[in-house]
Amino acid sequence: MNNIYFRENGSFRDRSGFIFSGNSNIYRQINISASKNFDFFITSGLYQELIVQNLIISHKEVVIEPIHPEICYKIIQPEVIPFISYPYEWSFSQLKDAALTTLKIEKIALEHGMTLKDASAFNIQFYKGKPIFIDTLSFEIYQEGSPWVAYRQFCQHFLAPLYLMHYRDVRLNQIFQEFLDGIPLDLASKLLPFSSKFNLGSLIHIHIHGKSQQKYSDIQKKVNLRKISRVGLLGIISSLTRAVESCKWLPKGTEWVDYYSDTNYTPQGFEHKKLLIKEYLSQIKPSTMWDIGANTGEFSQIGVDYGAETISFDIDPGCIEALYLRYRKGETSSLPIIQDLTNPSPNVGWNLKERMSLISRGPADVVMALALIHHLTISNNVPFTMVAEFLSQIADNLIIEFVPKEDSQVQRLLCNREDIFVDYSISEFEKSFEAYFNIIRKDAIVDSLRLLYSMKKVSK
Repeated sequence: MNNIYFRENGSFRDRSGFIFSGNSNIYRQINISASKNFDFFITSGLYQELIVQNLIISHKEVVIEPIHPEICYKIIQPEVIPFISYPYEWSFSQLKDAALTTLKIEKIALEHGMTLKDASAFNIQFYKGKPIFIDTLSFEIYQEGSPWVAYRQFCQHFLAPLYLMHYRDVRLNQIFQEFLDGIPLDLASKLLPFSSKFNLGSLIHIHIHGKSQQKYSDIQKKVNLRKISRVGLLGIISSLTRAVESCKWLPKGTEWVDYYSDTNYTPQGFEHKKLLIKEYLSQIKPSTMWDIGANTGEFSQIGVDYGAETISFDIDPGCIEALYLRYRKGETSSLPIIQDLTNPSPNVGWNLKERMSLISRGPADVVMALALIHHLTISNNVPFTMVAEFLSQIADNLIIEFVPKEDSQVQRLLCNREDIFVDYSISEFEKSFEAYFNIIRKDAIVDSLRLLYSMKKVSK
């Protein structure tokens, strides 16, 4: 090979092909075994229809030396998704929209004589504010009378977590991280309240389906042995669509969703902070920006307006839900995801390499950490040095706000606990961060005791 290419760690389960990368590009090898399905996917008009409706990532065929030429049919180069996110990082509506997108694609596929053999939530990414399908090799030619082989997977990946979020608690989506092939239906059935059995969708697709799954766990499911007409299959898709659409959640009462209605900034201070961030970004000129602790994205929007691919992180599902619903209204280069910075997404899956950690998806050109340091250091007892070290792994440049002890928000954190934070000071903050970053600018925010810093990672 003239160039060095690497297989992606998370692309090994599908024997139809795999993803590999090189020269800052992403490629997909289509194996000979998948040639018939791939050719029909193109010639049937299905690919073009999905492209027109912005439901699938585009690709072009390329001629490069394959990694495994003995099994290679073609190589395609998909359009690059700027940031890969995972279902356990999504808000309620993100997961719901991903589910509806998957069902819409299956319905269109049937109209073109094809069907999805996979209905994994990991086959969906968010691009320009909308869910989009990324697995070109998930389509196979439909055989009349065949059941939908991805039915169980759809229920585990989408319907089970949505019902748990709807009936129990929106934070239950986090258990997806423990069940990468979706939440087992028998477990979901046990966790759902008895009242959910009066909902036709959850009764059929979770409770009854879960019992069937448990009974026939070691043998081929009897339901898969029965033939089903195309009309019957479309009926199942319609039933699943109604079930997904019936799931509701409103982001009220979460910890930070109303943060900006209870802030100690004056209007002048708030606008001055925005102005400083704009000045910092104009000096940094980032292509990518991460806003960690973004809340409902008031300051993330500055990065979006600047033109940077902006990822907004927050621990509060209500904040991320509100931000996604706002972004969903128009095409945008931004993505909100749920992230607990004291326990960020780790490497998980096979050999701990199948799904990437937050750190391995960085660094970003610039990371913003606004009104965050006191929560990490005082609420969670993380020393300044450790915060600085972590941020140096994900940020080439850093915009960070220091909130002193005298600030009312810090006083609120200290009101019910002993103040043991003798080293919580501007001097200790700067000393700790200067081990990893050079301080480029330091500005006091008007009508406030807070300081805003622009820093650049120390070259090593």
